[in-house]
Parts: sequence; structure tokens; C-alpha cells
Amino acid sequence: MDLGTRLEALLDLAEKLGVDVRVEPMGGSGGGLCKLRGKSVLFVDLSADLATRYDRTLAALAPLPDLDEHFLLPEVRQDIDRQRQQARHRG
Repeated sequence: MDLGTRLEALLDLAEKLGVDVRVEPMGGSGGGLCKLRGKSVLFVDLSADLATRYDRTLAALAPLPDLDEHFLLPEVRQDIDRQRQQARHRG
């Protein structure tokens, strides 16, 4: 499955979780999840390459506990599980 399809699946999931998704050019190295006025907002940097956008989005969403309650494409689920394992080893 191509990376663009995986990214779209993550962005769709973010919206299902009530996260406001903003896709904007931000210089190529930005992006991530933050709280603005009490609401979760995911910034996706259009200036970054596709792999960076995917990695940043994956890293931002993987810690969210509600992910496990939603269907994800098997490839995306594997990426999330891998991201969670890496985070556990770092922390």
C-alpha cells in the first residue's frame, strides 16, 4: 500500500477522533499534534515530503488510546504498533 493512502487513512482517523486536521505549508520541518483553546489540532506540513508528513502524523496519533477502538488498515495498524514500541524503548 502506498504512503499517500496510509496518510489519508491516518487523517481520516484523526477526524473521527475529533481532532481538527489542518494541512498547511509550514516550511518543511513542522507538523504535529497540539491543543488550541482546549481542542486537539493536528498540523500537517505540506512543505514536507510525503514520508515526513506520514512519520509526523503517525508519531502524533500513535499515543492516543482511542485508536484501538477504530478500524485501521492492517499496514497502518502495524506502523502504529511499531511507533508505540519505539516510543516505549525511548522512554
